[in-house]
Amino acid sequence: MRENVSEMPEYCTVEAAMEVVGGKWKMAILNYLTGGPQRFGELKRALPSITQRMLTRQLRELEADGIVLRTVYAQVPPKVEYSLTTIGKSLEDILQRLEEWGAWYREQRRP
Repeated sequence: MRENVSEMPEYCTVEAAMEVVGGKWKMAILNYLTGGPQRFGELKRALPSITQRMLTRQLRELEADGIVLRTVYAQVPPKVEYSLTTIGKSLEDILQRLEEWGAWYREQRRP
């Protein structure tokens, strides 16, 4: 079970952030959500290597942490969209910088 981030000592701010957005898939999911609301299938197609189970788990954790909003529309067939909350949107600049750094790093590592 994950430790409640709000109960972590103050000196663990980096660990608290990593607890929320760390892992193989969360940053990639968040990066796609910066483009606007996405349906589950759209996220799955954007991240073909992630399993359905893992995508569901990561989205639930991000929702529980207040980063992602899950909106269910009352229609047939059911429509569910995922979007960034205000807290999630506060990560957009960080995600942009990380994307820039990743491109720079990849270029540095080319032979």
